[in-house]
Parts: sequence; structure tokens; C-alpha cells
Amino acid sequence: MDRKIEKKKWPPKKIASLAGMALFFIIIVYNISFGDRSSKLNVEQQKITISQVKHGPFQEFIPVTGSVLPIKTIFLDATEGGRVDTVYIEAGTFVNQGDPILQLRNTNLHIQILSQDALVVEQRNLLTSTRFSLELNRNTLRQRLIDQAYQIQRLKRLYDRRGKLFEQSLISEEQFEDTKDEYEYQVKRQNLNIASYKQDSVFQRVQIRQLENSLLRLEQSLKIARRRLDDLTMKAPITGQLTSMVPEIGQTVAQGQRVGQVDVLDGFKVRAGIDEHYLARIDKGQFGEFDFANKTYRLLADRVYPEVRDGRFEVDMTFEADFPEGIRRGQTVHIRLELGDLSDAVLVSRGGFYQKTGGQWIYVLDASGSFAERRKIRLGRQNPQVFEVLEGLEPGESVVTSSYDSFGDIDKLVLKK
Repeated sequence: MDRKIEKKKWPPKKIASLAGMALFFIIIVYNISFGDRSSKLNVEQQKITISQVKHGPFQEFIPVTGSVLPIKTIFLDATEGGRVDTVYIEAGTFVNQGDPILQLRNTNLHIQILSQDALVVEQRNLLTSTRFSLELNRNTLRQRLIDQAYQIQRLKRLYDRRGKLFEQSLISEEQFEDTKDEYEYQVKRQNLNIASYKQDSVFQRVQIRQLENSLLRLEQSLKIARRRLDDLTMKAPITGQLTSMVPEIGQTVAQGQRVGQVDVLDGFKVRAGIDEHYLARIDKGQFGEFDFANKTYRLLADRVYPEVRDGRFEVDMTFEADFPEGIRRGQTVHIRLELGDLSDAVLVSRGGFYQKTGGQWIYVLDASGSFAERRKIRLGRQNPQVFEVLEGLEPGESVVTSSYDSFGDIDKLVLKK
């Protein structure tokens, strides 16, 4: 007898297939919901630079370029204008103080001096003539006073005799009165002459003093003019090397025109041009250093020129100790100029990453070193070697400091050896 076989609804193969599909679906959903969705880029580790974040001393400084100059320079400016008549010393020659350098000729100045000399002679002659005339006038007045005194003396005796005779009624009253009137008249006249003599003496002294002062001024003016004549011979103001341009014979030099300079070569200084951004942070007394002939030399900011030209200002720096042997005027040196005191900080090496990120983020390696992930950071001060890390990194961590230009906006770098 045949028995009916019932068909199974869930055979094992079907159950296994459905279970596999369900598991695959669950994995997909999990990856979508909870998986790592960050963008990744495979990078060969040899093609990037990995640096370690460190904690250590930090010195903020900036690189600047300086030019070596003599420690002291005296410029030669023409005190007087004229035509170059003689050149005694050529540019580049060592000179001693007082050595003549060039001779100028100025015909107008010669004529002016001759004219002033004539004025002095004329004024001196006028003073002599005036003194003679005033002395003659004083002698005349003295003679007049003497004559007048003699007349008064005679009238006084006559007046006294006639007074006695009048008392004895031996002469008339009219004779006595005439004598008295004549005597009193001559006395008054003498008093007037004496007052006039005194006044004339005062006036004569004032007149002489004025003429003497005028002569003195003319003589002083003549001395100045003669010194101007001496200034036509330009001399070395100090001992050193004559550098820069010296006019040629026959060339006309204007008053105040610079014709050269004398450099003192027993010392040097360095003049550095610095970006105007640092103007408020540079002051007298700050240090800098540069390398020369395998040695490091320290400089000290001696003078800051606050005038900004083409976005830069200048600083003169002197050597803290001896200057390098063999250094020459005009040489260029690369200076590390300190901007602050030495302090401890978290540091990360400089690199091309800064151009891409602006110091706002960096790729940080995980503990295994197999990948590097973006992380926000905040940088502070800097120098040509390192950045100061304010936030986001800890000492001992490793970061990618080479250029990020080829990474785009990738979130994670997968490092391949």
C-alpha cells in the first residue's frame, strides 16, 4: 500500500542560504550605521616625513639678512662749491686724519674775500680818521676852556678890586655894575662850555665804540670768508679708508654735495633689514647670531631705525666680542635674531604641512604606526626649526610634517612600508 510523503517547507539548504543572506545584510547595515566612514589614502611611509612631538627649551627667533659695514663712517660733503682743480688721493686709498683729498677752485669766493678785505681796510682808515678828528676837536675845546678860565680869573680880580673901590666911593656904580655883569656872564659861559665838553666826550666815546664794533664785525666776517677759502681744500676728517665716489678734475661740485666717505676699518657692524611686522618687537639690546667659518658669532642690536621703506626697517648690530677674522665690508650674513627669552614648551618640527593647514590641524600617527589621522591643533610662536604647540598634541606623539599638497581633504592616511 502506497503512503503519501509530505513535502518539507524549510529544507536545511534553504535555511542556510537565508541565514547567510541575513548575516550579510546585518553586516552591511552595521557598517553603514556604525562603521568607519572616513576617507582614506594609502601612502608609502618612505615618501613622507614623520616627526616626534617633544617638550624642551624654546627660543623664538627670526632669520634676517644683514650686510657687513665699517663700525664708523664719516661722509665727505663739500662745505663750499667749486670746480675740482686737483685730486690728491684716489678712492680706496688709506688716509690719515688731515690728509688733503682734493682741491676746489671758486673764483667768486676769491672776489668776495678781496671785497671784504677792502671793506676792512676802509673801515680801519675811517676809524683812524675819526679818532684824529675827535682828538683835534677835544683839544680845541680844552684850549677854549683854558682861555675862558683865564678870562674869568682876570675878571674876578678886577671885580674884587672895583668892589672895594665902589665901597669907598672911588668909582661909579655904573663901572662896578659893568664889571660885575661881565664877570657873571663869563662864568655862565664857562659852565656851558664845560657841560658841552662833557657831552661831546660821551658822544665821541660812543661814536668810537660803534666804529670799533663795526670794524670787529668786518674782521670776523673776513676771517670766516678766509676759512671758507680753506674749506676749498677737502681733508680727511679721520684715519681710515677713502671709499665711494671722488669727483674727477674739472667736475663742478655743488655746496653740500657728497664727494666720498672715510671708513674706520678697525671694527665692523652689521645692518639688517627686517619685515615691518616685527617693528614693535625689536628693541635695542636684543641678541642675534650667525655662523662664519665654522664658528658662531653673537650680535647685539645697537640702533633701531624706525623708518619703514618698502615694508622693511633697518637695525644696526654690533659684535658682542671680537668680529670674525677675514670678514669684509659688504659681505652678507644670515642672522638668527632672537625675539624673546628662552622658555620650556611643547614643540613640533617645521615642515611643509603648515602651508596646507595654516597650523590648524595635522596628521597624528596611532600607537601602531599603521595610519595617521587628522587632528585639530593650535600653534603659537615659531622659529626656523620648530613651532610651539599650544593645544592638540602631547610630547611623544608622532606626526606627519611633510607637505600635504597631494593628500587633498583625506581624513586618514594608511601608511604602507
